[in-house]
Amino acid sequence: MALLVWQDDLNIGIDVIDHQHMRIVEMLNHLHVAQKSLERLAVAEVIDELVDYTMSHFAFEEELMEEAGYPFCSAHKRVHEIFGKRVSEYRLRFQAGEDITEELRTMLSRWLFNHIRGDDKAYAPQVKQHLNQFAREHQQGSWLGRTLKRFFR
Repeated sequence: MALLVWQDDLNIGIDVIDHQHMRIVEMLNHLHVAQKSLERLAVAEVIDELVDYTMSHFAFEEELMEEAGYPFCSAHKRVHEIFGKRVSEYRLRFQAGEDITEELRTMLSRWLFNHIRGDDKAYAPQVKQHLNQFAREHQQGSWLGRTLKRFFR
C-alpha cells in the first residue's frame, strides 16, 4: 500500500477535527515508513503513538458531540469502542511478534476514511451549529472583560 493522500472529501468542515484527522493520516504514513525501515522498535513507537492519538481524538470528538446534543452520540461512541478493541488486538498481536503492520495500516486507512465520510460527516452540521452559537455568545469575551470595556473605554 502506498502513502496515503488527504482528499478534500474527507474534510467535515470543523477545522480542529479535520486537522486531527490529517494528523492520523500522517501517522499512518509514518507507520509505512517505519515498516520499510524494518526496525521493529520504530514500528512499535508509531503504533503506540497512532493508537494513543486516535483514542484521544475519539474522546475529543465524543465530547463535542455530547455538548452539541447530537442524538446519535451513543451509537458513535460504540463504533469508537469497537474500533478501539480491534486496534488493541492488533497491538497485542504485534507485541507477540507477529508482523501485522501492513494489515493494520490497510484496516486503519479504510476504516478511517469510511468513518470520516459516513459517521463523522453525519454529526458535523449539528456540532458546527453548536460551535458557531458558542462563538457568537462568547465573542464579546467574558463578563469581566465586557464590564471593564464598558467602564474603561
